[in-house]
Amino acid sequence: MSYTTQMDAARQGIVTPEIKTVAEKEGIDVSELMELVAKGQVCIPCNKVHKCIDPNGIGSALRTKINVNLGTSRDCKDMDVEMGKVNAAVSMGAEAIMDLSSFGDTRVFRRKLTSECPAVIGTVPIYDAVVYYHKALGKITSEEWIDIVKMHAEDGVDFMTIHCGINKNTAERFKKNKRLMNIVSRGGSIIFAWMEMTGKENPFYEHFDEILDICREYDITLSLGDACRPGCIEDATDTSQIEELITLGELTKRAWEKEVQVMIEGPGHMPLDQIEANMKIQKTLCHGAPFYVLGPLVTDVAPGYDHITSAIGGAIAATYGASFLCYITPAEHLRLPTVEDVKEGIIASKIAAHAADIAKGVKGAKDWDYRMSMARKKLDWETMFKEAIDPEKARRYRAESQPEKEDTCSMCGNFCAVKNMNRILDGEIVSIFDE
Repeated sequence: MSYTTQMDAARQGIVTPEIKTVAEKEGIDVSELMELVAKGQVCIPCNKVHKCIDPNGIGSALRTKINVNLGTSRDCKDMDVEMGKVNAAVSMGAEAIMDLSSFGDTRVFRRKLTSECPAVIGTVPIYDAVVYYHKALGKITSEEWIDIVKMHAEDGVDFMTIHCGINKNTAERFKKNKRLMNIVSRGGSIIFAWMEMTGKENPFYEHFDEILDICREYDITLSLGDACRPGCIEDATDTSQIEELITLGELTKRAWEKEVQVMIEGPGHMPLDQIEANMKIQKTLCHGAPFYVLGPLVTDVAPGYDHITSAIGGAIAATYGASFLCYITPAEHLRLPTVEDVKEGIIASKIAAHAADIAKGVKGAKDWDYRMSMARKKLDWETMFKEAIDPEKARRYRAESQPEKEDTCSMCGNFCAVKNMNRILDGEIVSIFDE
């Protein structure tokens, strides 16, 4: 039996190697996973050209996954530095890498990723078109925009952000309903500007069927971009955001008709009290497709700490239905992140993802915490380091402040409640000051 995409295979009852791998990773039955893939509630991004991929499933019924953004820019163009970030991200457990390169020979870096990196690889073709054609934005033709999508497919990219929800109707609605921060999506602002200058329809919307044919041929997952995501909490859940989401829901059904896998991109900046409702709105309007969120950042006032504002929002979003968290680093809004920034962003996102997995009862999520708690109860420091989400930092912190007695830490010493409770329950005498 033959199949074109993972969704096509699942609908036919074919167990692909990728479906089998993901089921084993998630600890769920293959038939259960296939049903979710067939319905579009789980996607397994895996371009047929990306041979070294270690596939992962994305969906709210599975473990929450993490994406890491990186790539070259006019101000930071060293591909070796970016590749160092890639390797660091993969070693820390990031399931996906998104190449947002906007300067230099982007194809060389992209092909290097898909030939060497086992993580799921994503891109935003609209960025690359501006770099690739070397001409004014308004001079790029509709055909050229689509040709870049085909090129990324040929290069082995597993998922692509396509800003097809901001069509001419959405753009008009945006202009009538003024925002504080306008459009903060890079891709969204580019295609909006192109439509304004040319007077033409968004080519990604107008030629959506052609894009679907490309995705079907290579088994690329469409990440339907949120050009109108809120860029500050003042703009959250406004007319433009919801209008675009309605369009993305319509496009999702068209994609599924051609067995093309889909995920939906979401906010942005958003107050805590709006996150749960937004997840439910997305699930309803987009028919349960996996939701990929940037944050959400729950306050606008923390530059330098936005990995924290993002982790707060991400944990809530994933608890109520988001499947995929795009990490935010401390450098967000300020600069291209360093390797250390990347690490901090990944750790913050992994904490958020795991906290959400516990809250929504993902199989095996609490087992990790149980192992850590048992190690703490036994004052087993080596096991604590092993189970820590960042073993290196945990070990370093303890080494930097050595306690008087090896079985305690320098915070509590002989006052350690765990140590004293273990001893008193074992029938021993506890004499804190004399020890």
